Amino acid sequence: MEAFFSAFRHHPSGVAIITADAGDGPVALTVSSLISVSASPPMVAFSLSASSSTAKAVEQAETVVVHFVRRGDMKLARLCATSGVDRFGADVRWERLASGEPYYPQVGFWFRAALRGRLAVPGACLVTAELLSASPFAQDARGDDTLVYANRTWHELRTISEENKAPLLLWPEDSATF
Repeated sequence: MEAFFSAFRHHPSGVAIITADAGDGPVALTVSSLISVSASPPMVAFSLSASSSTAKAVEQAETVVVHFVRRGDMKLARLCATSGVDRFGADVRWERLASGEPYYPQVGFWFRAALRGRLAVPGACLVTAELLSASPFAQDARGDDTLVYANRTWHELRTISEENKAPLLLWPEDSATF
């Protein structure tokens, strides 16, 4: 078990915020388990802890908003990762999409997604979601750096530049992933 913890402590993950409203009010949580599943149809997956009441509310929703947070969004990511705080209080900037989902407009890159599948596993639930629409600025490049989580702390992800070296491409152009 310690080898498992050690391996994943040093396996960086992108950070996302999931927001939803299953009918009992808006909920939000920070996840580091978001993965792409398919490009056609565009699908993602993420895990939810079975012990989290917020995760249970997300699991009951029909749709969610997946926010791709950056270094500049770290304060919000921390807020949504903190148990027992009001993530939609008067001092938090949030709105609802025309379709009703709560979202954080200051996070420039997000997707609205429909939950398609749920797989309960001991201690968690793996959720799949199909992307329905994207934020108006989803195609724009962001000026700040990617936020990742590793070894129980937040990190920036920056490009490693080596003179006269082409970037390493992990997937061929015809890959089914993003």
